[in-house]
Formats: sequence, structure tokens, C-alpha cells
Amino acid sequence: MLSARTIVLWAIGLAVVAACSTTLLLVTLGSGDPRDLMRLDAIRTASGIVLGTGGAAALLLTARRQRSTELDLRQKDHDATERRVTELYGKAADQLGNDKAPVRLAGLYALERLAQDNPAHRQTIVNLVCAYLRMPFTPPPEVAARVRLLPRDAQRFQELEVRQTATGLLVAHLRPDRPEAFWSGISLDLSNATLVKLALTHAEVASASFAGTTFVGPATLRGTVVTGTADFRDTRFRGLADFRRVGFGEASFRGAVFEGETDFGVHTTAVLTGARTRVRGVRHKWPDGWTERPDGPDWAVLVRDP
Repeated sequence: MLSARTIVLWAIGLAVVAACSTTLLLVTLGSGDPRDLMRLDAIRTASGIVLGTGGAAALLLTARRQRSTELDLRQKDHDATERRVTELYGKAADQLGNDKAPVRLAGLYALERLAQDNPAHRQTIVNLVCAYLRMPFTPPPEVAARVRLLPRDAQRFQELEVRQTATGLLVAHLRPDRPEAFWSGISLDLSNATLVKLALTHAEVASASFAGTTFVGPATLRGTVVTGTADFRDTRFRGLADFRRVGFGEASFRGAVFEGETDFGVHTTAVLTGARTRVRGVRHKWPDGWTERPDGPDWAVLVRDP
């Protein structure tokens, strides 16, 4: 921005130039000498240049003032938007911490809408949902039907519904085959979480941490691509583990435990050093180059083919 001193100096300079031009016009005016007329034309031209320069300077100042006003309005609009996003985020986070399941569900959907409309805040909102899923949780008992539930079991079923909604919302926005809803470049941190019937299929994420996570029921990651690091250290799969056509930039399964059926298909490449698997009554399909070495009556350790 031009300083006040610069503007004053320019104004004084233009005034001096205008005064000198006027004086010269008065001195030379009235003479019939052709040379005086030529001088008069030159002075008139100089005066026009001075006036034009002054007008250009005025236009420049007006344009800069308009630009400053526009930038100020844009900044105010940005600040107002950020305040609104912060308020909505805070309200949704408060709802997520409510003791009533319907309120928590409302908080999840509010966060999803906020992330969809504000791409810059998507990773932060995903981090919040992942932090919620990392909270301690004991799944309710597997029952086909129960007429009357104990209050504790009823609360656990309600919490399970909230958690499955949370994972469903994440999965819905991590599939590149749905470009209108896809959130690119997202990283997931679900370490030490308890996830029930996860179906993260045909998704694309930048990185994923499931270190120490317990998967209850089937864990289906078929067709998912992790462009960066996938951490499955000390992960426990209590049911089906479906890794068919999964792409890893880099993956670690050290200390992972496979208790149920496991299927890596024929296209997935993974390093399974230090992983263990139950061997009785379950079917396994390991990546090429890996085999089972007995480690007790019911367990085996995964090792590379000799």
C-alpha cells in the first residue's frame, strides 16, 4: 500500500509542475512570434501530460482503494466462514460425547455434512471420528433374538449401532468410484480400536494404522488401496480376514493374530513375518512365498517358503 507521505509528495510535485506550466503560459502568451507559439503549444502539451498523469494517479489510487476494500471483505467473509465451521464442529463434537445414542448419531451426520462442504477440514473431522472409534468398547453378546435386554446390553447395542454408523460414513467417502463423495488423501488412525464387521472395500487411503486393533466378525478390505504405510502390528482378527486384491505401499503384520478364515487371494503382496494363525477348522490363503510353521497343537507361525 502507498504510504501517506508518498501520496503527499506526489500531490506537491504535481502542483509545482502545474504552477510552473501556468507561469510559462502567462509569460509567453500574447507574443506574435511563431517561436513563441511553438513554445506555447509545447507548454500546453506538457500541461496535458501533467493533468493526464494526475488523472492516472487518481485512478491508480482509486483502484488500489477498491482492491483493498475487496480484500478486506474477502478476509471478513473467510473469517466468518471459519467461525461458523468452528461453531458447527464444536456443537457436533459435543453431540458425539452425549450419553444418548440418537444424539451421537446426529453428531456424526453433522460432522459428515461439515466435512463434505469444507474439504480443508476433512482430515481433522476424520481424525475426530477415528478418535471416537478408538475409545474402549466391549461388543454386546451375539444373540439371535432377545425379548428383554439388560440395560447394560441395551446400551452396548446402541453404542454398536453408533460405531457401525461411524465406520460406514468413513467408508462411504473413501471410495474413488464415487467421485462426488470421495475424500482424497485421507489417513486413518484406528490403532487399538475394537471394530465390528468392518467392510472397507474398494477404498483408497493415504495411510492406515490398525496397530493393536481387534476385528470382531468379518474384516473385509477387498480391493482397497493404501498408497502409503499400512500398520497391522499386533492386530487380532477374530473372524474372516479378507485381503483379496489389496494394494499396499508398505505393510507390516508383525505380531498379528489370525483366528478365523483368512484370504489374501493371488494378487495381494504382504510381509507376514511374525504373524500367527489358528490352524484347526479354518481355511487360509496366504500370499505367494509364505507358509505355516507349527507352533503348538492349534497354532502356526507364518514364515517364508524355504
